[in-house]
Amino acid sequence: MASLTASSAARSVDRHRKSFALLFYRAVRDLKPVWMLEDMRTMETFYQGEDYSPSEALLYAIVHDHQAYAQYLLNRFAAEALAKPGERFCCCPSSAPHLAMAVRYDRRYILGLILQETHRVHSAPPYADRAGCLHGDHGKTPLHLACELQRPETVVMLLGNGASPHARDHHGSTPLDIILEKLGDCPELGAGERRQCLDNLLMFMPKVHFKMKGALGRDPERWIKVLGEQTYRYLAGWSPAPLVLCAMQTVLRQLSPAAFPDSLHELPIPSSLKPPGLPVGQPDRDRHRVL
Repeated sequence: MASLTASSAARSVDRHRKSFALLFYRAVRDLKPVWMLEDMRTMETFYQGEDYSPSEALLYAIVHDHQAYAQYLLNRFAAEALAKPGERFCCCPSSAPHLAMAVRYDRRYILGLILQETHRVHSAPPYADRAGCLHGDHGKTPLHLACELQRPETVVMLLGNGASPHARDHHGSTPLDIILEKLGDCPELGAGERRQCLDNLLMFMPKVHFKMKGALGRDPERWIKVLGEQTYRYLAGWSPAPLVLCAMQTVLRQLSPAAFPDSLHELPIPSSLKPPGLPVGQPDRDRHRVL
């Protein structure tokens, strides 16, 4: 009889936790004020001592694009907001789920906040280059994911903030391999955002190392149609980089990631020479001042 009572009590507590967890999720989704969300997150009577961590709350803020709450969590808790969330969210200790989530949901404002915060949080490997979840992302970094989703603005933000264009996923593919695969699926020259992603990558890659180089050499006719002759010859190793590309690579290497992209906007060069899809300035950290 006692065991049945204990089991019933445990089920009741579990239902209680799930009920209030759903309330918290809906409150973030509905963009409730930050003070209300923080009261809910930390109120022990809601969760029986198992409240949401800043890291877990930030994931909700990213999903629902609650910019004010994301900024509060990053400003107030700093490293804790970017720490590994609980196992109910992610079981891979070295991944960067917040950055990957911001890329996946295209939350560029929050992505900018996170990237700026990572300059103050020292980690190895660098936060922007941490591989994604082994189970869902196959070791892709956020830059791999941005190329896979064909988001040139996000590619620029990540590269400008120090993400490595040479990182490899668990299949040995670099971000350049990912975007070349996407371009190979699209026979017409240019291919819009895919081509912008490629151009942005090359501006941050003084040296190109990628898995598909052999494939380019085996089918030159096809890849010249896809990439254009000049880009093809450069990637295939048949000719040096164009002078304009070399100049931009040299300029970009001098810019501080901590001041990106404002430092790039301020360069006295034509906008046509800057990476396509350049985001307009850094997030205004006072825009959503709360509490």
